[in-house]
Amino acid sequence: MSYRVFIHTNHKQMIGARVSAYSLKRNSAHPERFQVQIIATQDHSFLQAREGQLYLRGGERRPWLNDDLQSFTPLRFMPPQLMDYQGRAVVIDPDVFAVGDILELLARDMAGKSILCRRRPGAKGWASSVMLLDCEKLRHWDGQRDFDALFEFAFDYQDWVTLKREDERTIGLLEEHWNDFDRLTPDTRLLHNTKRQTQPWKTGLPVDFRPAEKLRLFPPKGWIKRLRRQVFGEYAFLGTYKPHPDPHQERFFFGLLREMLDAGEITEAELREAMRLHHVRTDALEVMARTPPPARA
Repeated sequence: MSYRVFIHTNHKQMIGARVSAYSLKRNSAHPERFQVQIIATQDHSFLQAREGQLYLRGGERRPWLNDDLQSFTPLRFMPPQLMDYQGRAVVIDPDVFAVGDILELLARDMAGKSILCRRRPGAKGWASSVMLLDCEKLRHWDGQRDFDALFEFAFDYQDWVTLKREDERTIGLLEEHWNDFDRLTPDTRLLHNTKRQTQPWKTGLPVDFRPAEKLRLFPPKGWIKRLRRQVFGEYAFLGTYKPHPDPHQERFFFGLLREMLDAGEITEAELREAMRLHHVRTDALEVMARTPPPARA
């Protein structure tokens, strides 16, 4: 059976995606048994074609922006098609990093399920940010077709990414350590820096993601957010990225990045360009210089 890990990303999170790809191979006992493929928004013209068009998100019509930090999310539905609906795939966000061996997940018994993933906190559907996929059982997935359907208001984006459109009987529960939300413990297999405001490589940069808007009557916080966006723009007054509350997670990321630089997997020029574009914090080289590579399992 063929195994492949897909990391979906865009230009803003490309450094994270490359660190993620490096961690997957580095921390596997048998890296030759699976492939890693980065899929990016700029390589899929159907995303670019919808720039500025309205789609349904959380019950509200909002414009599609390819420059948003998470414009890559529709690509998490592409892997079965990219694998010709054969074999196993794991699809992960670009802010997910391997601490354990991803091959253990790729080769596990799926008990007849099509998808394995963890629940989102608060019973808000499934977390599709990390999924193990049996591609043969997902022939109904067509990423471009379903993305285009968003702009016909056929369904809500939130229902799509939380897998509410899937038959619940085809989804199996994945242990939390395979998608550990901002938690690094001895049991962690995949660390997910999911709280965007504290992603370690973004500290100090202007916030460039769109926060959720909960339109409740009381308190009217959602109304204020909507007014801010409509009057001043998508990212106005959102402040800056904050330091991650767990310094071990910052050290883990920058230790991997330093190891990549030392091994020639990334160049200083590439990092300086990412810093210039505000895709990586401006003191990244200084943080790397004082951070040793993480220990191997």
